[in-house]
Amino acid sequence: QVQLVESGGGLVQPGGSLRLSCTTSGFTFSAYAMNWYRQAPGKERELVAGITGGSGRTNYADSVKGRFTISRDNSKNTVSLQMNSLKPEDTAMYYCNAFRLYYNYWGQGTQVTVSS
Repeated sequence: QVQLVESGGGLVQPGGSLRLSCTTSGFTFSAYAMNWYRQAPGKERELVAGITGGSGRTNYADSVKGRFTISRDNSKNTVSLQMNSLKPEDTAMYYCNAFRLYYNYWGQGTQVTVSS
């Protein structure tokens, strides 16, 4: 059974930091690209950051470049998103995603709220 479980969300003040984690099971983690998406109320889900399974190459949305860092630990089947210098516009539900060819798995999401 495939499982992706996000954690680490919460309420943080502008300029603060959070670290999201996604713990996975039920699939060959190292073979999958891992992504973080987010969805704010009334908006479409958008890709925030991704990391490939092999080389660990990363990519980021322009809106988070220089502030967010995605990383993975293939020995622990986890992927993380370090978020620094958070802004109110980063407020959203954040989702962990595993993707490979025809397979696309999602977690339930963790809420991030950036507000003073």
